[in-house]
Amino acid sequence: MDKLAEQGFCIVPDVLDEYEVRQTKAALLNAVTESERRGLPTYMPGLDPNEANVRVFNLIELDKIFRELILHKTALALVKGLLGEGFLISNFTANIARPGSKSMSIHSDQGIVIPEPWLQPWAMNIIWCLDDVYAENGATRYLPGSHKIEKASELPPEMRSQMKPFEAKAGSIIAMDGRMWHTSGDNVTDTSERALLFGYYTANFIRPQANWNAVLSSETISGLDEGLFDYLGLGPSANIRLTGTLVNQP
Repeated sequence: MDKLAEQGFCIVPDVLDEYEVRQTKAALLNAVTESERRGLPTYMPGLDPNEANVRVFNLIELDKIFRELILHKTALALVKGLLGEGFLISNFTANIARPGSKSMSIHSDQGIVIPEPWLQPWAMNIIWCLDDVYAENGATRYLPGSHKIEKASELPPEMRSQMKPFEAKAGSIIAMDGRMWHTSGDNVTDTSERALLFGYYTANFIRPQANWNAVLSSETISGLDEGLFDYLGLGPSANIRLTGTLVNQP
């Protein structure tokens, strides 16, 4: 946790074993096919330069394995350590960088959902590596120290040249402060694809990126366990959290 708070990220290896990685990767590839069958785009022209970058949205709807991963004890320990107990699951998506995929625009995920100044971590990603991830196959690239930047005007020029890749083995997770400025890398290999899942969590006063009431089927919602139901913001309490906020004065 100290490394995550100070550096803006940490890498935890071997969270999934080889069998779990294979099962999750197979579920992701099936989710690509199912998304396309449902008429949901897996290529987003506004995000990606070409169709070699494949995106899958609404993973929670598409397979039970993703509903289990988003609640993984290691992931939630990191989320609670950085954001505290009051958080919501804002989104759960995937990005497969196939050979020839190009880098998207530089951004910070917290900057997308809340205006500056970004004074503390109110959002974070848990990135699940389903392949070995390295610079040549499109590893996520980050700007070191940028989680301390409070306003866009403070961003340095020529950011891309200063960025570094997250490199990790399949089965690892990368926890990243939502203020970290980053982008996808170019996949310059001939045969190696890079599949990542992005579990995006935010403080509970921030509206989720996904409108779970709209994108989840009634069947899926009815089958959610109580914890996931609440973390998706589907319960009645919304963002009420009283602990430490009430002051009694005579």
